[in-house]
Amino acid sequence: MELAHTLLLNEEACSQLSEVQKAEFIFEWLRYLEKLLLATSRNDVREKQKTLVEQLLSLLNSSPGPPTRKLLAKNLAILYSIGDTFSVYETIDKCNDLIRSKDDSPSYLPTKLAAVVCLGSLYKKLGRILGNTFTDTVGNILKAMKSAESQGRYEIMLSLQNILNGLGAAATPCHRDVYKAARSCLTDRSMAVRCAAAKCLLELQNEAIFMWSTDLDSVATLCFKSFEGSNYDVRISISKLLGTILAKAIISKHPGTAALRQSIRRVSLEEVLELLGTGFLRGSSGFLRASGDMLKGTSSVSRDVRVGVTQAYVVFVSTLGGTWLEKNFPVFLSHLLSLVSQSHPKATQTQIDAVCCRRCISFILRATIGGLLGEKAQIAAAKDICQTIWKLKKVMDAVLSDGNLETRLGSTDVAASQHMLVCALQELGNLIHGLGTTAAPLLQDSSIGLLDSVISVILHPSISVRLAAAWCLHCIAVALPSYLTPLLDRCIERLTVLKSSPEAVTGFSFAVAALLGAVKHCPLGIPHGKGKIIMTLAEDLLCSATQNSRLSAQRTQAGWLLIAALMTLGSAVVSHHLARVLLLWKCVFPASPKDLETEKSRGDSFTWQVTLEGRAGALSAIKSFVSYCGDLLTEEVIQRLLPPLPCAVDLLIQLSSILKTYGNPLKTPSVVYRQRLYELLILLPPETYEGHLCAILKELAADLTAPDIQVAASTFLLPPLCHQDDLLILSPLLQETDHRFIEEQLLLGNGGACGSLEYDPYSIYEKDVEGDSVPKPLPPTLSVISSAAKLFGVVCAHVGEAQRLKSARDVVTRTGHSLALGSLNRYLGGISSSQHLNSCIGILYTLSQDSTSPDVQTWALHSLSLVIDSAGPLFYVHVEPTLSLIIMLLLNVPPTHAEVHQSLGRCLNALITTLGPELQGNSTSVSALRTSCLLGCAVMQDNPDCLVQAQAISCLQQLHMFAPRHVNLSSLVSCLCEILLDNSVLVNLCSPYLLLRRAVLACLRQLVQREASEVSEHAVMLAKDSREKLTPDANIGEMGLEGALLALLDKETDQRLCHDIRETLNHMLTSMAVEKLSLWLKLCKEVLAASADFATITCVDTMQEEEGHKLDDASVLTTRSDEKPHPFTNPRWATRVFAAECVCRIINQCENANSAHFDIALAQEMKKRDSRNDFLVLHLADLIRMAFMAATDHSDQLRLSGLETLLVVIRRFATVPEPEFPGHVILEQYQANVGAALRPAFTSETPPDVTAKACQVCSAWIASGVVSDLSDLRRVHQLLVSSLTKIQAGKEALSHLYNESASTMEILAVLKAWAEVYIIAVQRHKNNKQTLKTTSYSEESVRNGSNSSYGLLDLVCTDLGTLSRLWLAALQDFALLTLPSEFASQLPVDGGAFYTAETSENAKMHYYNSWALILHATALWLTSTGFVVADPDEGASNLSRPVTPTSMCQDSSSGAIVKSPEDVYTDRFHLLLGISVEFLCSLRSDATMESITACLHALQALLDVPWPRSKIGSDQDLGIELLNVLHRVILTRESPSIQLASLEVVRQIICAAQEHVKEKRRSAEVDDGAAEKETLPEFGEGKDTGGLVPGKSLVFATLELCVCILVRQLPELNPKLTGSSGVKASKPQILSEDGSRLVSAALVIISELPAVCSPEGSISILPTILYLTIGVLRETAVKLPGSQLSSTVAASLQALKGILSSPMARAEKSHTAWTDLLRSALTTVLDCWNPVDGTHQELDEVSLLTAITVFILSTSPEVTTIPCLQRSCIEKFKAALEIKDPMVQVKTYQLLHSIFQYPNPAVSYPYIYSLASSIVEKLQEIDKRKPEDTTELQIFQEGIKVLESLIIIAEEQHRSQLVACLLPILISFLLDENALGSATSIMRNLHDFALQNLMQIGPQYSSVFKNVMASSPALKARLEAAIKGNQESIKVKLPSSKHTKNPGNNSSIQLKTNFL
Repeated sequence: MELAHTLLLNEEACSQLSEVQKAEFIFEWLRYLEKLLLATSRNDVREKQKTLVEQLLSLLNSSPGPPTRKLLAKNLAILYSIGDTFSVYETIDKCNDLIRSKDDSPSYLPTKLAAVVCLGSLYKKLGRILGNTFTDTVGNILKAMKSAESQGRYEIMLSLQNILNGLGAAATPCHRDVYKAARSCLTDRSMAVRCAAAKCLLELQNEAIFMWSTDLDSVATLCFKSFEGSNYDVRISISKLLGTILAKAIISKHPGTAALRQSIRRVSLEEVLELLGTGFLRGSSGFLRASGDMLKGTSSVSRDVRVGVTQAYVVFVSTLGGTWLEKNFPVFLSHLLSLVSQSHPKATQTQIDAVCCRRCISFILRATIGGLLGEKAQIAAAKDICQTIWKLKKVMDAVLSDGNLETRLGSTDVAASQHMLVCALQELGNLIHGLGTTAAPLLQDSSIGLLDSVISVILHPSISVRLAAAWCLHCIAVALPSYLTPLLDRCIERLTVLKSSPEAVTGFSFAVAALLGAVKHCPLGIPHGKGKIIMTLAEDLLCSATQNSRLSAQRTQAGWLLIAALMTLGSAVVSHHLARVLLLWKCVFPASPKDLETEKSRGDSFTWQVTLEGRAGALSAIKSFVSYCGDLLTEEVIQRLLPPLPCAVDLLIQLSSILKTYGNPLKTPSVVYRQRLYELLILLPPETYEGHLCAILKELAADLTAPDIQVAASTFLLPPLCHQDDLLILSPLLQETDHRFIEEQLLLGNGGACGSLEYDPYSIYEKDVEGDSVPKPLPPTLSVISSAAKLFGVVCAHVGEAQRLKSARDVVTRTGHSLALGSLNRYLGGISSSQHLNSCIGILYTLSQDSTSPDVQTWALHSLSLVIDSAGPLFYVHVEPTLSLIIMLLLNVPPTHAEVHQSLGRCLNALITTLGPELQGNSTSVSALRTSCLLGCAVMQDNPDCLVQAQAISCLQQLHMFAPRHVNLSSLVSCLCEILLDNSVLVNLCSPYLLLRRAVLACLRQLVQREASEVSEHAVMLAKDSREKLTPDANIGEMGLEGALLALLDKETDQRLCHDIRETLNHMLTSMAVEKLSLWLKLCKEVLAASADFATITCVDTMQEEEGHKLDDASVLTTRSDEKPHPFTNPRWATRVFAAECVCRIINQCENANSAHFDIALAQEMKKRDSRNDFLVLHLADLIRMAFMAATDHSDQLRLSGLETLLVVIRRFATVPEPEFPGHVILEQYQANVGAALRPAFTSETPPDVTAKACQVCSAWIASGVVSDLSDLRRVHQLLVSSLTKIQAGKEALSHLYNESASTMEILAVLKAWAEVYIIAVQRHKNNKQTLKTTSYSEESVRNGSNSSYGLLDLVCTDLGTLSRLWLAALQDFALLTLPSEFASQLPVDGGAFYTAETSENAKMHYYNSWALILHATALWLTSTGFVVADPDEGASNLSRPVTPTSMCQDSSSGAIVKSPEDVYTDRFHLLLGISVEFLCSLRSDATMESITACLHALQALLDVPWPRSKIGSDQDLGIELLNVLHRVILTRESPSIQLASLEVVRQIICAAQEHVKEKRRSAEVDDGAAEKETLPEFGEGKDTGGLVPGKSLVFATLELCVCILVRQLPELNPKLTGSSGVKASKPQILSEDGSRLVSAALVIISELPAVCSPEGSISILPTILYLTIGVLRETAVKLPGSQLSSTVAASLQALKGILSSPMARAEKSHTAWTDLLRSALTTVLDCWNPVDGTHQELDEVSLLTAITVFILSTSPEVTTIPCLQRSCIEKFKAALEIKDPMVQVKTYQLLHSIFQYPNPAVSYPYIYSLASSIVEKLQEIDKRKPEDTTELQIFQEGIKVLESLIIIAEEQHRSQLVACLLPILISFLLDENALGSATSIMRNLHDFALQNLMQIGPQYSSVFKNVMASSPALKARLEAAIKGNQESIKVKLPSSKHTKNPGNNSSIQLKTNFL
């Protein structure tokens, strides 16, 4: 194929190929040539032009296939448009000659067709350049058409379309001729020709004025004729033509002179509508011929005409646009409704006709109002519809009030108004359903009276109207949940009052059922008690049914309908009424077969009607019970359900004989009964009716083979039983389309009925099948067959194999499947033998090439695709021949046989899937296969049929998945964008093919997952390249693909498509939001800000008034198009919600990107450096504004999204400082916006979920600390206070509009918000206290700081009394709800403080969301009262409010027991502790970090005060349980913050235990007084034996937990891992910050353990503790710069110090053992120096020396004074002094300093003897070389300090010697005044230091001083000079010299001194 990539065709290569390959080769060359020509320079083209033309024309003569001829023509036209045009006339003549040729043989046909296509292409591209040749050409083509067959007529029409397009107005002379030709083609027998003719006429009407003026009527009639016998494609094309022409007739401005303008008649809107109406009502029979039919009484309109006209209506209005519709809506509405009114009784003469017509009207209304109008305009339309309903209601009232009963019932008015009302009510319902809560103003406006109007027609005499009104109420309730309960109450009340009116009983029972069906769509639900009311009402209706025969049928139906609808509320409600329902069910059937017999002999036709109605109703109710309350179907309930079943089946068998007896009136009731029984049996397990299987099967067989259903069966039985792919071929009508709603009626032929609500009122409460549309049950005669077929499947599966095959044969014969081969493979799981496969494929190959019958080809290819799918790898050998077969057919099958191409596409797709990832390969064979696949895709992309294009796209999608490198992304993306935007935005029409749009989006979605930015760039490039702007509306160039998709999302209605658009946008956002930040935020902002104000329209209107109505309707359109249209005009609320969610996602994306997104100073600086940089923080104002707009919208969903956005913004930006105002944060300036966004959420009519969300935002805002000023805080705080007041009354006081669990949600949200605020207030108060302690602020800052923290706490404190009471009550509820189910019987009967017993299941979730923070807050409150001070308002009387755990299960009659405060506190303590332990011991997988942290913090708070600690300390088991729970938390949660919090609780538990042990020891000592000490019992763990029992020992549990933490961070501590029991040194490591914190916390706990033990116990644990502490020291002693200690080393030294100085080391019982163990530990530390395995470890000497020092200073002398240990220690110090690192020396001096000062000479003297002399030597050495930097200065200073300390320790007689050593060293550093001036700062510091020390020493040891001075005159002279030089500056220098000591005293040294 590479050889095909040349400018001239490589004829040599081509000639060597086989026929099929040659066709492929030529097609590939033409594809390449098209791209190449556009990229080649004009001169190069001209050079080769002659040859190229020759080659192309010779190809023209060689019978090219359809795709090839199209490409060939395109290339010729491009060639002439780039190169010279002089030979073009010759080419045109050649083509004309070919067309004139008399050769009619089939082999010559492709050449003729190619010539036709070439002419079209040339004229389209070159247009008027071709001058006058066109008259001959057109004449020639039209002449050829007379004798042409269908393919010829098809191509000629398309060619004429192209010629007209290219020539424009110049073609006027031929317009009439073309028009005549196209007219005849418009009613051609070939559907493809009709479509082509429609396209041609659509092109013609651009210039041919007569089409939409003088000839308008005949064009319309012609279109109506064309609709007869049409298929879907024809209806789409013709309706587009008709709609466009009619729209043009209204809006066009006529050219030419005034005289001409008069002669052309103007067409008014009324005339156009009348024209369309004629087509709808009378079809193509026109105005005159209809009268004859009318006399005969036959209906002449076939359904396809009516459906076609319906689509034309939609095109007509869409072309005129939304603004036009808005202005003319009242006229349009009344016209549409008149089509089903009494003035045209023909349209609605039978019920079937009426249903179909109503569907058409509903479709037009839905597509126009729903598709074109924004929300404000939709509200206006709803008002108009509402007025129409009132008018119709008045007409009805007038008729009904007529006293004469005869006229009343016979009135045609009532009958005819019914259909208008049904259409109006259904559209009103749909409108409000779509508007959601934005429709609230519509319902609140009393002047409209919307609800009254709907409720008033519930009493209409027609059942269809009553049902439509009920459905409308259902839609209102789903859209506005706050109306659900009031509507329910109102309908129940009317039903009760009007029980004696048959219309009222059925009408209001429908309404109640419809409203109950709405409950499952409203998360906030209805009050629980409504179930009881409805149940009572239903029972009442059923019981009173027999009292009045006029009402018995209606009451029976109503009673069972209410019970069936009640079941949809689910088990929580139904469980309370189940017993009564089962009783009614039992009573409705006779008890035994004998009773049934006697029943048969009694009664008449009417009683049987009522009986069957009642029993069918009962079956429905039980079916509803089984579907909606599955969890109540226990064994016991099933046993109670079964007894009536045998009787029900018996009655089924008897039905036919009863029918014979009582005749026709029972026909429908018996069919309904049959269907209900089948539906119930389908849901029950077959075992339950095992005994009746044979009888049931007989009945089913009779139903399924009834003769009258054969025709209709295939159409409605197949879809549910068939595979999706097969449906398309079975009947194009079965495909999913945008017009499915009206196209469905064509399936059933002209006689069949469409589904409609009146056929089955019980479907009114069922789940909505298709979004918001009305349920459409089929008539009972059809739906019974559907149920029978399903039940047949269930029963057969149960009966067994034999019968199963019979049934299969039966179904096959009945529906005539020709899919046998393919389907067998698909359903029997693939083909196992290759021989079988070969024969299959052979047969299918032959069949698929049978060009005489496209149907055979279609099915054969379809089967082939199934075989490919199911054969899997076996098929591999057949891939090449199959692929070449597919390509050959693709290149040769005429485009008129679209269904063959669709099957080819399916085969290609299956092949690509079979090849899979192998398509990436580079071998010749694979690349040939790949090229063929791509070629096939290219052919299909060019196919005119949209479904074939959809196949092409899904094939390319597959290829992109398997071999992404080989798919040309830019051409694929441009193809996708053209389809999406070309069709969807031009004149508001979507690509009429839903499946094509779905394919495009599915493909885009896959592409952006991998390469979002590339896809986006290609789309923008395409928009810039296409010179003529593709679309006026969605301009990709400006808004990017993202914006175009968002605009599409707003217009599109198909759910699956919308889901794909959202997913695509989400992928794009994830990968590109950060780099395209401004674009994304701009899009979101435009969507959220595009409010529905119609400024453009108002300006148009004023202009018209001024000019005195001179302008016609056209002005509306022209004025609009002059202005630049806004990309998002009035987006729907769902789109706005999506935009708000996008904002949150964008913020999250930025969080994972650059930190500058949340740092304004950094962002501004980076923006300055490069203006292309963009950061989120710079858009903060926009973020706030978007959140504000969304949070204050009419739509509740949008308010929730807006509040969520606000919450995210507050959390992310709360800490970002404002660089211009230090001390303030950037969010502070937006506090007014935040307050304003929150305020509306706290009004009384706001739904609880919005208020709950707003509470969360309030607490986040207060807690964020953004606002410090109290008066500002009060604004938001006030909102919380108002909610607190509202909820204080508990569960009783809140709104009765929703379920009780909704008020639980609101109460808990408020309490949780207060809890968060209180927690923050306490924390700030605590922090503030600490800062005030540690630092001295300036007065002002103290005032401000304390102001906010104390202030916030004060703000909360005023309500703390109330809050604490409510918090405790909530916690108690939570504790009750989390009890295991076995305690259910002990729970309070009426629920808890904030939930009712019936709604406890729903309430649980709300408690789970909020308990943790409430627990934390309660714990803080209890600790602040210290468990001591009782609140003054919490006297004994109030303690009954939060039922305390002990009074919980007592009978309330026993009187309120007044408890002592101690008992109250104990109860509260156990409540809090119980909840925490219960939660932590079995963490659910969905437990949030927030809950776990809050729970641990609550435990910390509890244990912060003595009283709870004493409780834990005194109850050892409780402590151990808590430790075990915390151990589990640490094991299961990796988060460091959770582990640290857990360790803090552990520390507090140990602390509590220590306090307990101390307290016991103390009290024992006090009790025993001065008795002998020996008799004292041992307290603490380990008692006298020292044994610790796992599971019973607190210390053991703690050690387990600490070891777990340490070993996780430092695995080397685990001997099992290191493989040796001893200490094995490995390279030390630095832990992460979190790791260090955890290790340090664990060490603190470990060091506290000895204090909890008895002396014996302490001996047991000491080795472990020492091992771990020294282990940490050894593993983390890393050398750090400046000889600092790592934090873990510091912690281990601190712990070591704690352990060593434990009293146990000195207690007599443990002293000896401790001494031994401590010596071993010291040895271990000393061993750390020794090289292990011959390698020296890089341990930090300072850390180890410090550890030795800790031992020396903290243990009793006998530990460290054994000669061998002492010698070792001294050696280490000696070695350290020799180390070159100056910092090590400094530290060593410091450590020695502390050792030398140790009071016990036995310890300190050996060190002094060994080391003092070498220190003096070192100092003298420095003295010689003079220090050069600060560290040397430090060494010197530290050394001097050591010597000075020695002087103090030394005995009198030795002192003088030491002083004599010291003085010369000090004096040598003194400088005289000359030297002082030029000295370095270091020398000067030394000088100052030396001088100051001399000043101190001199007076102290004056005699020695004098002696030295006397003996050395040089020293004396030097000293005097220095003093003299310093005389002046000493005063100044002395204070500074104090400071010079400080550098040595840096922080790390302070740490040291802490250990020592």
